[in-house]
Amino acid sequence: MLNQPPTDEVLYEKPRSYWSAVWNRFRKNRPAMVGVVFIIWLALIAILAPLLANNKPLCVYAEGRLFFPILEGKGYAKTVVTGKDRRREILLDWKKLRGVKGISPFQKMENPVRGWILWPPVPYSPTEHNLFEILQPPGGKHWLGTDDRGRDVLSRMIHGSRISLSVGMVSVGIAAVFGIILGGMAGYFGGWVDQLINRLIEIMMTIPTFFLIIAIIAFLPPSIYNIMVVIGVTGWTGIARFVRAEFLKLKNLDFVTASRALGTSHARIIFVHMLPNAMAPVLVSVVFGIAGAILTESSLSFLGFGVPPPTPSWGDILSQSRDYIEFAWWLTLFPGLAIFITITAYNLVGEALRDAMDPRLFQ
Repeated sequence: MLNQPPTDEVLYEKPRSYWSAVWNRFRKNRPAMVGVVFIIWLALIAILAPLLANNKPLCVYAEGRLFFPILEGKGYAKTVVTGKDRRREILLDWKKLRGVKGISPFQKMENPVRGWILWPPVPYSPTEHNLFEILQPPGGKHWLGTDDRGRDVLSRMIHGSRISLSVGMVSVGIAAVFGIILGGMAGYFGGWVDQLINRLIEIMMTIPTFFLIIAIIAFLPPSIYNIMVVIGVTGWTGIARFVRAEFLKLKNLDFVTASRALGTSHARIIFVHMLPNAMAPVLVSVVFGIAGAILTESSLSFLGFGVPPPTPSWGDILSQSRDYIEFAWWLTLFPGLAIFITITAYNLVGEALRDAMDPRLFQ
């Protein structure tokens, strides 16, 4: 076989996109990746909370019939058993069957029924009271103990994650909408529009945000939606400042000038051409904002201004621990640890994202 003739062709490495370079830098930060894994895990727990903690079985098979109590509103089901001598109707009460696990027949019934039953990992509802099990320490029956009303703490922690994450996501989403619109207008139009929006930002920043939220919520009916809206409406100033600064840098660049010369509308220039190039600092601010919103909601619930009972939240569990902190240590430890780890995870992701998006650090 003849040797290949030498070639002068030079092989060049395909240039990476900006977001590809950001991801390559971000994934090298191990604490941030641990934070991402924890956030995804927490989101899955929040989404699957009714399947993880509930006082209804996930699935029941009894005498030839299949039931899905988790999808039904009733606390019981009826099934008909046909025997050799008679036809009888059996009432399956889920609370009475709680101790039965997957083995036929159901031993707790007067007339045993053949079949099997599948319970959630935590077979307790977050709002279910049991006055005979008040302030029980962590054990085999209640893994994280019970509170002052006999409610399972682990069940309330699982369902409380839905409140914390939903408040964080929705409130920061509202703040991002206000911040992007007002910051984009200030940076793009300049002049009196910029001055007016800047004065509004300065006024909002001079008012202590937490006390402003408490003052507003005090005049509103207790609702999780009111908390989301109030946190979002009062938390847009940081995002607006970032967007304004990016728009001031972008509005004199050639692609924006060309878009204006072609008669493109202001709204299209702002949201289609400029905003995608100004999203890097916004994403970082959003990540930090979610952590701040979760902490704010927990603080409001701790002070009694948060989500109304009986809806569980981490701050509400902490609030209950004030009167029993000397002996019911689990009411303080577990929700406090959940809040601390969640906020730390978001902060680690935000810091790594900020470093990864800094073009001055690219090699």
